[in-house]
Amino acid sequence: MQEQLETTYTVPENSIEIAAKNIQDILTQTVEHTADHTAMVVYDSKCPLAVALTEGYRRCLPSSTFIDFYAGDSDEVIKTLSALKPADLVVLIQTSSFRMNAFRLRVDLFSKSIKVIEHPHLGQMIDDEAVYYIESLAYDPTYYRGVGRALKKLIDEASSGAVDSDGELLTFSAPFELAKLNIGDYSEMKNIGGQFPIGEVFTEARDLATVNGRVRIFAFGDTTFSVNKVEKPITLVIEEGQVVEAIDSTPEFDKVLANIRKDEEVVWLRELGFGMNRAFTQERTVKDIGSYERMCGIHLSLGAKHGVYKKAHLRRADTWHHVDVFAVTKAVTLDEQVVYEKGEWQV
Repeated sequence: MQEQLETTYTVPENSIEIAAKNIQDILTQTVEHTADHTAMVVYDSKCPLAVALTEGYRRCLPSSTFIDFYAGDSDEVIKTLSALKPADLVVLIQTSSFRMNAFRLRVDLFSKSIKVIEHPHLGQMIDDEAVYYIESLAYDPTYYRGVGRALKKLIDEASSGAVDSDGELLTFSAPFELAKLNIGDYSEMKNIGGQFPIGEVFTEARDLATVNGRVRIFAFGDTTFSVNKVEKPITLVIEEGQVVEAIDSTPEFDKVLANIRKDEEVVWLRELGFGMNRAFTQERTVKDIGSYERMCGIHLSLGAKHGVYKKAHLRRADTWHHVDVFAVTKAVTLDEQVVYEKGEWQV
């Protein structure tokens, strides 16, 4: 059983009100939950943000079942979840992440066509970060679905692209893989729901060796799986899709690169992520890497691992690392069209 996190911080009431509104929009507009189906919320009370989100869901789902994960036996939780039917809903509110032996919560629930809203690693976010997280749950369907689909169309049709990193240029001189959407629209997807917050379109170069140039990063996922923001941007030098130098690096980032090289020999640059969540910016950061990955701007991944796109020269068994890094982004172009500048998507 987890220990209660030591903090005197509590989420302000006005933020809980905002959380309830955002949660209601998620329930109705993304997972399209209705009173015809059962909803079950599995939560813990080990951090202030988990407590606040649980209260938000209680206001939106007053007649639903709420289970304190640490109040009983995990086998009982599994037994209760096993009684759910297709199109029912499970919400997971987790200070870290719930462990249920071989039972993989989201995967097993999806296999039964159960809708899932997952909020993991909430214990990393207190004070302003908790407020940012709550704001990141806001759902604007016109923005996410309109801009998201427009970006996907441009990416899928583009023959090249570039990231202007405010003084450095990273170029993609060949077409991209077909982009994937995480925009809160599950109408054409097998599973409904996933990890929240949402807001991302992602791809990568079809031929990784066609990526060259330099990119300045202001944050990265460190060896504790937390967002590590640096005082001075690190400049990555990319040659034929591989990181060959890190200028103005830090000891922690050096450790990240060393771990990748130890297991994979070289550091590949793979994912090109178009983050859309306007609650997160270069200034408004949170520690949880899975949440901050949606930051409005560009993020990239280092390491050979990427479960979505297959590359003939990279065997899955030999890929170990996927480390998100966040680019200082002045502008983004696809072919000759500017799609991002002044901190906003221009499509």
